[in-house]
Amino acid sequence: MTAAAEQGEGFEHGAGGASVPLDIVDAWWRAANYLSVGQIYLMRNPLLDAPLEPDDVKPRLLGHWGTSPGLNLVYAHLNRAIVERGTPTLYVCGPGHGGPAMVANTWLDGTYSELFPAITADRAGMERLFRQFSFPGGIPSHAAPETPGSINEGGELGYSLMHAYGAALDSPGLVVACVIGDGEAETGPLAASWRAHTFLNPVTDGAVLPILHLNGFKIANPTLLARIPESELVEFMRGNGYEPLLVTGGFDGEDHMAVHARMADAIDVAYDRIADIRADAAAGAFAVEAPRWPAIVLRTPKGWTGPRVVDGVQVEGTFHSHQVPLSEVRENAEHLAMLEQWLRSYRPDELFDGEGRPVAALDALRPAGDLRMSATPVANAGIVRALALPDTAPFALDVDPDERGATGLAMTTFGTWFAELMRMNPDVRLFGPDEVLSNRLGAVFDVTSRAWAARLHPLDEHLARSGRVIEALSETLMQGLLEGYLLTGRHGLITSYEAFIHIVDSMFNQHAKWLEEASDVPWRGDVASLNYVLSSHVWRQDHNGFSHQDPGFLNVVVNKQAEIVRVYLPPDANTLLAVMRHAFDTQNRVNVVVAGKQPQPQWLSADEADAHVEAGLGVWAWAGNEPGFDGDDPGASVPDVVLACAGDVPTMETIAAAQLLRDRLPELSVRVVNVVDLMRIQDPSHHPHGMRDLEFDAVFTRSSPVIFAFHGYASLIHQLAYRRTNHANLHVRGFIEKGTTTTPFDMLHLNDLDRYRLALDVLRRVPGLAGRPGVAEIADEWHADRAAARAYAYEHGDDPTSITGWRFRAG
Repeated sequence: MTAAAEQGEGFEHGAGGASVPLDIVDAWWRAANYLSVGQIYLMRNPLLDAPLEPDDVKPRLLGHWGTSPGLNLVYAHLNRAIVERGTPTLYVCGPGHGGPAMVANTWLDGTYSELFPAITADRAGMERLFRQFSFPGGIPSHAAPETPGSINEGGELGYSLMHAYGAALDSPGLVVACVIGDGEAETGPLAASWRAHTFLNPVTDGAVLPILHLNGFKIANPTLLARIPESELVEFMRGNGYEPLLVTGGFDGEDHMAVHARMADAIDVAYDRIADIRADAAAGAFAVEAPRWPAIVLRTPKGWTGPRVVDGVQVEGTFHSHQVPLSEVRENAEHLAMLEQWLRSYRPDELFDGEGRPVAALDALRPAGDLRMSATPVANAGIVRALALPDTAPFALDVDPDERGATGLAMTTFGTWFAELMRMNPDVRLFGPDEVLSNRLGAVFDVTSRAWAARLHPLDEHLARSGRVIEALSETLMQGLLEGYLLTGRHGLITSYEAFIHIVDSMFNQHAKWLEEASDVPWRGDVASLNYVLSSHVWRQDHNGFSHQDPGFLNVVVNKQAEIVRVYLPPDANTLLAVMRHAFDTQNRVNVVVAGKQPQPQWLSADEADAHVEAGLGVWAWAGNEPGFDGDDPGASVPDVVLACAGDVPTMETIAAAQLLRDRLPELSVRVVNVVDLMRIQDPSHHPHGMRDLEFDAVFTRSSPVIFAFHGYASLIHQLAYRRTNHANLHVRGFIEKGTTTTPFDMLHLNDLDRYRLALDVLRRVPGLAGRPGVAEIADEWHADRAAARAYAYEHGDDPTSITGWRFRAG
């Protein structure tokens, strides 16, 4: 500790502005604590101009005090570093319900009043600030889109550090200070994040400063890291690649200024170390070895500076301070008196003038303009640069409309286009769980490599200090990095095996909710859409088996707000190109795209694919058998049956079923409909992509049986289509939770989605068809063919050539 710090004085570091005395830091901290308590408790009398009355207190006390004083301490000291150094800094608040602290500091910064003019920086504004917190028509108790400077939703724990690392990517000069609550540190997502510095380049990226705040308790129990010996904690941090700086204080009535001095030293050492790492890396050190980044371990009492004992129970320094330390303030005069004493302990008359404005002395700790953490464009400004989108035509597969069905690889085709997208745009990144090559996106390695800051080995492939592909075997970590990257203005893609994307169900929920709430915050800029490509899907996981077979992520997605979510099931390579170009041209969305990586028939030319994706669904007259069909007016004729499909494998089976019907029952009028935009099925009152009833009825008819081969669970199609006129005649085939390690056709057979089953459904559901002469014999033949295909696979380990060698024939 420096002598100046011992005396509570400021000291110069770097080339920033004047040093800030620590008594000003303490005043800011006290002001933020006062405002945090006021938000939890008060609805009037914000400056205590009169003794507190029960009616000054909110009838419902909601909020979290326990973490707030530590968050306020960090904020005040980061402000000092920014003022003195001029280093752009982003504050990521990990503790889930740190909302009071974050809002308090943004009001002290002045940003809150700028963005919410009704919350003025005076007595009236302070009263509105207090009243709105966790109040009907107000703001939530956690950091949220309404919180200036926040990119981290506090509704669920575990994502702060991965968001911080995502924000630091391609942000040279930025410091992302990430406060990690010790309850949050118990989560799997946070545990996976500790070594995310492996992907950080100190020359071209920013720096992350983890601040592990150990206040000892979560809601009702001690926390794991707070109870291990300090030597083990230091080893834990060092084992994760950090140089820990330990700050402990506030216990047993210790003077606050001593804590401020230790915290100031730790912050200065951390910022100096970051500057040294950057300078060393620029001089070439990074080419040899990865740096050891600083991290701060901050120990303070939970609920520090709050009531020490309430009703004979110790509160400060225990889990009893987690939420509302004084819970009966309106009913209990002793509690009311304790609340007033608590608030006055911060000496508000020293912090706010007679009009309720922060006193002028605090100006010294307020960074200028965009350097305020609450005003940083990194968090608030939206997309940094619009994408340059390459044309898809040069990458499309040739499909002759007279000879459809040639085999191609959709993901390989998309990979070549995506590689060009990355070449044209320096702020596009690819994230995935070690499956870039497996998912046939290897073309990206012609443009960039995997990011890797750790030790390099001569036999490594596609690893580089400057790579823009990030892979680790954690979908959670990959999505968290991508979210942080998107929410700070850049663009990206995450790929995953379809079954395992369920790992991020909750993360998807939180991100979708963030986008929904942010859409109502006028100063929030647009952010690039979160784009998923789910390959290695349910119908071609025959080599991995039942554990890898689950299409249920789609069910999770469609339950979110219609303005946010989109689901696309491109049936071939050219539609995948068209879908992905569209997805990358959208903002504030979650686009989920399912595409197989195995060889599949190719159906549409590039122009047809563009038109099909634009329409979202359409009749494929060339695949059906419908005399008199009018492409401009599908409702002009009514087929005997509609075969609908969504997904690449269901599309192939549907077209094969239509061919079976055309060969054996040529007089039957069959319409084939392919759906690429799943939300087109929904009623337009429920989703903006939904078709109007007249359009929908023209395609699917008002009375004909509809046999729908769907990629996922059948119930999802019924959920989307239940309001449609012809829903009673809709019969959906999809995944029915039958799977194993078997052949591709046997997987379809197990789930009754194969071509024979679809054709048999037609025989059974077209009125009067089953009783026609010869139809029973056709049904017997198809049943026999199904059984023979299975028997062949079980004997030879592969599907028969009648399946593997099948090719589409035009009618």
